[in-house]
Amino acid sequence: MQRRRFVLGTALPVAARGLRLAGALGLAAQPLLARAQFRVDVSGIGARQIPVLIDTFTGQSGCPQPLADIIRADLLRSGQFRVTPASASPTLGDAGPPAYSQWQSQQLEAAGGGSVVSAGPQTWMIRFRLWDAVGQRDLGGVALRVVGGDLRLAAHRIADFIYQKLTGQRGVFATRIAFIGKGGRNSFSLLVSDSDGYNPLAALRSREPLMSPAWSPDGGSLAYVSFETGKPVVFVQNVRTGARRPVANFRGSNSAPAFSPDGRTLAVVLTMGAASQIYTVPASGGPARAVIRASSIATEPVFAPDGKTLYFVSDRDGSPQIYQSGIDGSGIRRITFTGEYNVSPAISPDGKSLAYISQQGGNYQLWLQDLGSGTTRVLGHGPDDGHPSFAPNGQILVYAAHEGGAQVLRTVSLDGSVRTTLAARGEQVREPSWGPWTTPA
Repeated sequence: MQRRRFVLGTALPVAARGLRLAGALGLAAQPLLARAQFRVDVSGIGARQIPVLIDTFTGQSGCPQPLADIIRADLLRSGQFRVTPASASPTLGDAGPPAYSQWQSQQLEAAGGGSVVSAGPQTWMIRFRLWDAVGQRDLGGVALRVVGGDLRLAAHRIADFIYQKLTGQRGVFATRIAFIGKGGRNSFSLLVSDSDGYNPLAALRSREPLMSPAWSPDGGSLAYVSFETGKPVVFVQNVRTGARRPVANFRGSNSAPAFSPDGRTLAVVLTMGAASQIYTVPASGGPARAVIRASSIATEPVFAPDGKTLYFVSDRDGSPQIYQSGIDGSGIRRITFTGEYNVSPAISPDGKSLAYISQQGGNYQLWLQDLGSGTTRVLGHGPDDGHPSFAPNGQILVYAAHEGGAQVLRTVSLDGSVRTTLAARGEQVREPSWGPWTTPA
């Protein structure tokens, strides 16, 4: 395999779809660019999975989205559940009655059912209820009033409800993923989709390359690199309104943006000197402050969740490796030692794990390192994985890969047990960035 080069890494408002829930905040918008749906393929079996039944919703035949199927796919993709599609008894709906003895004979730990009915023109009322099959108790339910375009998002929110009730952790199915798409020779897009890859919408289209999307901590903005001016410039764009501004347009190259945890600062890579070095700039724009300045290359910065530490890539020891430093550039120490080429660091939300791409045995694969013990394990299949990004609960990773000659996005559960391929039709996709939660827990 050819060795990778060690390099840096007309605006349209994104369609920020809003879920009109009972009492929830909604964002009104319209999709700007029709895109083919993604294919979702799941493979693998987790070592410890919760057996759960998700029954078909009553009223489903009149609903344009397969709500139960979406929920089942979400739960399966997490790696935490063994999902039974439907019961042998009549459809549960959201009211029961609970079939505890039957569920126990099927060795289920939980079961859920729902209903969906038309509530007016292009409006739907969805109800869902979950039961503990072992403890024989009602675990509560969800009631959502949504417009037709938000039916999939409603299903993701129900999957989040189930995930949190049964694992104690917050789900990530109603979050979004940003990534770069390339549809032709001079056709680049900054896309935002649901967490399962469906409903991809264009935040930006350009005839010049786009790179390195990064979410703000509040999910309201995306930073990215555009070559529209003839050189790489870092922009920040509001995902709801489409308003954008250059925040790093200094002499030379401007690349690899990463938001600080408070959203006020961006780490960027600039070439104002002879080599690529790391600087910080205000997220609203302003002067650059040097963080890492040396004769060796320093690139791909990411903030640790505490906001006090940076991880970055440097060739200061002869080959690209991942390092850690304070946000003032102090206390630099090497983090990766296995493999001759380690790049694209991503830090888990709890700060305990490092995901990265490592070249070992000729393949570029996704690896995971425990930052406490230093132990590593491979998560990706290769041969050309790239750009990992953690889900906000830290339990799933999304990354870029090559499959059948195409560039695709994959997800993998943190234990490596379940992998999902999100394959766009007619479009090469890369550089995914998993967005944060945008609603209260």
